[in-house]
Amino acid sequence: MEDQASLRQLLDKRIVFLDGAIGTMVQTFKLTEEDFRGERFKEHGKDLKGNYDLLCLTRPDLIKDIHKMYLESGADIIETNSFNGTAISQADYGMQDAVHEINVAAARLAKQAVLEYQKTNPRPCFVAGALGPTNKTLSLSPKATDPGFREISFDEMVEDYYNQVAALVEGGVDLLLPETSFDTLNMKACIYAIKKFEEETGVRKDLFLSMTITDLSGRSLSGQTVEAFWNSIRHAKPLLVGMNCGLGSKEMRPFLEEFSRIADCYLACYPSAGLPNPLNPIRYDETPERFTNTLKDYAEAGWLNLAGGCCGTTPAHIKAIVETLSPIAKRKIPKIELTTRLSGLEPFNVQSEDV
Repeated sequence: MEDQASLRQLLDKRIVFLDGAIGTMVQTFKLTEEDFRGERFKEHGKDLKGNYDLLCLTRPDLIKDIHKMYLESGADIIETNSFNGTAISQADYGMQDAVHEINVAAARLAKQAVLEYQKTNPRPCFVAGALGPTNKTLSLSPKATDPGFREISFDEMVEDYYNQVAALVEGGVDLLLPETSFDTLNMKACIYAIKKFEEETGVRKDLFLSMTITDLSGRSLSGQTVEAFWNSIRHAKPLLVGMNCGLGSKEMRPFLEEFSRIADCYLACYPSAGLPNPLNPIRYDETPERFTNTLKDYAEAGWLNLAGGCCGTTPAHIKAIVETLSPIAKRKIPKIELTTRLSGLEPFNVQSEDV
């Protein structure tokens, strides 16, 4: 609880900084199948290359080094390497039985990186337990000929998220970050699992919830607008809410502005460095300078409480935004009228004069 209070104090003072990507950073090291397998999974029956979460067990040295790079770049919060740390996602690699261990290791590695960094840099730093959206969707059918079909049930997803939350908390995370939400029902399953864990254990961690906009229509993959998403999840009373990944930083502008207007909590933005470009040797086109200029614009508009990076961002991107945005005042949380706020794909707000 002391760490959570300290983070709130930091958010009250200034813009706070999140780290950048782990997966695309790992790609720069050109790892082989053998790196992902290590000795322990040498005889595993499926290919494991690309299972970045597994590196918490087979290449913990590399993952901890990446965490330290971001801390040295000025990040206040680093994420655990657990984006695909559910049995749902790990099923692609046949690694469901290792899920608990992966998440505990991911949290402990991040925490160790913080403690080692703080020996020579005594400033508050925090670990966010990353919970990705999984590779399934609860709102949409993967079968065009059967719109009612679902590959997984809400209860099954809740159970999987519950297990991940328990493991991340066991490993020592300071807050929980369900992120890159492309389907709000998936996010609600994660929130339900977190609240269930809190009720059953008495352990509470601050929540940081982040959605992703998939195209210039300003909607998630499951069709919700920013305000509809906020109406759907605001009951969870998150410490932070925001958007990440998806579009490049510049394309987020109108949607971040809307979020800043309606969210009565701290607001975050951590975009990707543009969209993937197979013709670019580093795969993403937004340089640290270009990326930072866009986030500076958002900070000066008064829209940011937290800034960081997603896919394609590096320690250089984070260092640049820390140096540029640090002098800029944080966003002021607006006072929002108390009213009934509902949602489908669009928001439905019942004003007092409508009653």
